[in-house]
Amino acid sequence: MHGLLDTPAVFNALIRELAGRRQPLLIPHLPLRLGRTSIERSATLLGRQIEAAFGAQEPVDLLGFSMGGVIGRCWIQRHGGHRRTRRFLSVGSPQQGTLTAQPWPGWLFQGIADLKHDSALLRALNSDLAPLRPIDCHSFYSALDLVVLPGWKAVLPVGRCTMLPVLTHPQLLRDRAAIRPLAMELLRP
Repeated sequence: MHGLLDTPAVFNALIRELAGRRQPLLIPHLPLRLGRTSIERSATLLGRQIEAAFGAQEPVDLLGFSMGGVIGRCWIQRHGGHRRTRRFLSVGSPQQGTLTAQPWPGWLFQGIADLKHDSALLRALNSDLAPLRPIDCHSFYSALDLVVLPGWKAVLPVGRCTMLPVLTHPQLLRDRAAIRPLAMELLRP
């Protein structure tokens, strides 16, 4: 799942690195409307696309970048995705909120407001981690990320964490130093 100002093209470097070794892939386009679409609504749309592509039962692995990681987590925890998710990779996703979301009003930019520190959505997700526990979760982040601020807030409350040696948020899916470990994790049996 892509982030706020991204399209599925943000995954092109990762797709090239995978070189067809991971099929089939679903790279959904989510209409985030510059952050006006709530995370809950986006999670519902994600679930529909997953079901259309893989049916209702096929196990899936998810990778979400930035806002897309929180959307994926919401689908897992609140929309039944935990029943079919094997692995969840969260890449530069404000799973614990971000200071950059603080000034945005929820009445206009609900999706961004959902990413505020201590938002109602993040409190709800953090209050019941049981759906995440059986899933192989792995958070990837940049300590110097200026989109998820501070960078160490881009981690799930369960699972493994890996700091990637990149300086900016976009480099998490563009720089070879980040792409290689992500591909290795996706190709791991």
